[in-house]
Amino acid sequence: MHILVIDDERAVREILAEACRQAGYSVDEARNCTEAASKLVRGDVDLALCDIKMPDGNGVDLVRSMKESPIETNFIMVTAFASMETAVEALRAGASDYIIKPFNIEELLHRVQQIAALRGLREENRVLRKFAKGDAAKFRFTSSPMQAIERLASKVAPTDSTVLITGESGTGKGVLARSIHEQSRRGEHLFLPVNCSAIPETLMESEFFGHTKGAFTGADKARKGLFLQADLGTLFLDEVGELPMVMQTKLLHAIEEKEIRAVGSEQSRRVDCRIIAATNRNLHDMVKEGTFREDLFFRLSMFHIHIPPLRERQDDIRGLIRFILERAREQNGAATAMTVADDVERLLQGYPWPGNVRQMENVINRAFILAEDDYITVDDLPPEILRAAPRPQPHGTPIATQLCLRDQLREFEAGVIFRMLDETAGDRRLAAQRLGIGLSSLYRKMEEFEAFGIARNPSGGTPTTAAPGPNKE
Repeated sequence: MHILVIDDERAVREILAEACRQAGYSVDEARNCTEAASKLVRGDVDLALCDIKMPDGNGVDLVRSMKESPIETNFIMVTAFASMETAVEALRAGASDYIIKPFNIEELLHRVQQIAALRGLREENRVLRKFAKGDAAKFRFTSSPMQAIERLASKVAPTDSTVLITGESGTGKGVLARSIHEQSRRGEHLFLPVNCSAIPETLMESEFFGHTKGAFTGADKARKGLFLQADLGTLFLDEVGELPMVMQTKLLHAIEEKEIRAVGSEQSRRVDCRIIAATNRNLHDMVKEGTFREDLFFRLSMFHIHIPPLRERQDDIRGLIRFILERAREQNGAATAMTVADDVERLLQGYPWPGNVRQMENVINRAFILAEDDYITVDDLPPEILRAAPRPQPHGTPIATQLCLRDQLREFEAGVIFRMLDETAGDRRLAAQRLGIGLSSLYRKMEEFEAFGIARNPSGGTPTTAAPGPNKE
């Protein structure tokens, strides 16, 4: 996130800028309204920390003028002139928050982090809405299991029923959850994903249900929890199997009663959000082991959708390859479509894909970047794919013949590179310069040689090729 600090006092400007840089944000500075406006109109400022009283104008007027333009900058007003009138005026002008000098840096950074998270959620929902309504419509599964899942999801989506999505990591559980949300009557409201395994157990109740000011040490302001943030929308509980038993009990109550109580509050609040949960664990076994509540399992799994791993639906692989490549072309602004060599397609179809669709996306996007002349070859595939490929046989299939020729070219290339490494005493940077290739290309070639068992001959001369052993990481 890019932050612009706007203040006429140099000391204040430097303190704010350094604090934001230490927190990991990119920062720019402006001394007055005129300088700030010239930087804001570029459209790359995500958040402005803006003083109200400045020599050449008023920060509230600056906010008002920016809000009338196409830019989407959030503003936190910083002022020493504390009054309810100026606070209300700033918020009415379009500011997101308001803080008074002298301020606490930790409190300010907390508010900055909240706005960063909110911007991230808005952008994610914008992208996901485009994907669900646009990109998703371009791809049609060809495997029977996924077609059945699509039909079930389309029937479940218009209802408010809870849905439990299971499957291995990377199979697309989150994508399916978003698709269900977008097809529902809640589609124009927030889709809020939360990774249950990423929340510390001591903070879970506060994260889910919120807290009042002073509810515990450090709670210096009230906070809305995830349930209220997702009100009228969908709360997606990813990795729900990681929730501790105490939290499972409270979650069950919130789902059944449709009300929550913030930590430190004596009053409950009604909440209307749909629950979709996902896990890669076997909740049936966890129920038997006593680590997951049976009543919560039944409540979550009113509709249970299991996504099979990619290796069990190979009919989808060819279409996924083309879909991912087309999306990469659009995202990178490429003019022409990418062509995939036949032997590459066979390798990808025969690979077991332990990381499922997520792994395939990484592999295809990597190949898209490395490919030359809009043509993906086996040289553009990562070592783990090549290690899993069957070794060519002298009288094999056409793919074996192609790979055999490629093996000979690869070994010739290895001989040239290894001889240059000998001449440069192993200096890879110098060797790459003399060979006329980039250092990263040289390292990629060395990984490829290792994957195919082509070793550097210690005594020089032709490189040695070891018989491939089992696939080891």
